[in-house]
Amino acid sequence: MSSKDAPPPLPEPLLVPVADSHTHLDMQSGTVEEALVKAAAVGVTTVVQVGCDIKGSQWAAETAARHENVHAAVALHPNEAPRIVLGDPDGWSRQGAREGGGDAALDDALAEIDRLAALPCVRAVGETGLDHFRTGPEGMAAQERSFRAHIEIAKRHGKALVIHDREAHADVLRVLDEEGAPERTVFHCYSGDVAMAEICAAKGYYMSFAGNVTFKNAQPLRDALAVAPLDLVLVETDAPFLTPAPYRGRPNAPYLIPVTVRAMAAVRGIGEDELAGAIAANTARAFDY
Repeated sequence: MSSKDAPPPLPEPLLVPVADSHTHLDMQSGTVEEALVKAAAVGVTTVVQVGCDIKGSQWAAETAARHENVHAAVALHPNEAPRIVLGDPDGWSRQGAREGGGDAALDDALAEIDRLAALPCVRAVGETGLDHFRTGPEGMAAQERSFRAHIEIAKRHGKALVIHDREAHADVLRVLDEEGAPERTVFHCYSGDVAMAEICAAKGYYMSFAGNVTFKNAQPLRDALAVAPLDLVLVETDAPFLTPAPYRGRPNAPYLIPVTVRAMAAVRGIGEDELAGAIAANTARAFDY
């Protein structure tokens, strides 16, 4: 195993335990149990396992039902919706190449997300939203229809909404305004600037910061973190992606949360214990556990 593929070392434990508000254990190496033990050893005692498609959402719900410190979020990822409707000839997703099933197939998939969202171990509907980076104009209609349906499902079941917003800030905020956002709405891997952070703050949306807040070129993210209200700030790994510096490019996992928490505390100019305490309370409030 080259050093690039090697898991980074365990960081110093946090003294105040926190939650990883967004992770994909099903895409990480090793077992769920191993990941949870390693995370707990450094003070990361709770994780939100996020589904991106039907199989992943079912797996998230099953895993959360088995582990009291795992909470599930279920959804069709914004890039999944157009693939269901239009097909995925390149087989880019984990399902491999498939034919398009049209709007009826999207309705069937949304019905399964709706069923899963009713389960008590499922605390959120997500990650849903809009992605203008990977989905071209032909997929926008399916993506937006799926996003609106997820908002409705979250509200009907009283669950949090977890948003994936990639290069789509204005449209995501517009759809939330048009549909009426759920009471608890989380911008996962927050990617907006200061102006957007102020809009989110005014609307009471949670902003979850990932390892990319540590990247050299991420000053706009740090500026947004600096102005976000402390009671709306969450932390996440989005593992196995977005590993924080100095381990960028190596596999991410929930046990690396302390690296990001320490970087965030430095940006805020507060102690890591104070930030960790706020994050722990905020995550429990956002996901109602």
